[in-house]
Amino acid sequence: MYIDGLAIGFLAFMIIGVLHPVVIKGEYFFGVKIWPLFLVLGLLSCGLAVILNIETLRSGFGILGFSLLWSIGELFHQKQRVEKGWFPMNPKRKSEYNVTKDGIQ
Repeated sequence: MYIDGLAIGFLAFMIIGVLHPVVIKGEYFFGVKIWPLFLVLGLLSCGLAVILNIETLRSGFGILGFSLLWSIGELFHQKQRVEKGWFPMNPKRKSEYNVTKDGIQ
């Protein structure tokens, strides 16, 4: 019996589940200026996916790489969600948001 497909599916589920709060917390504490970190880690993961010869590991790094690259866009969308008031704004970084005192853009 081959369980590689299930392992890869579970790994994708876990990676996406972990990156969701990482994006939220990353935007809260550091803002969108951390996007290059996601870019570098995503490209490194994609590079590993190309050179590794273990199929499950290669697939996992491919999923991780593209999830990290996707997270760059989510980081900027998270900033927009904060500006709309859907998520809390970091009071130490209020000047980075396009929001007036009453919360309207």
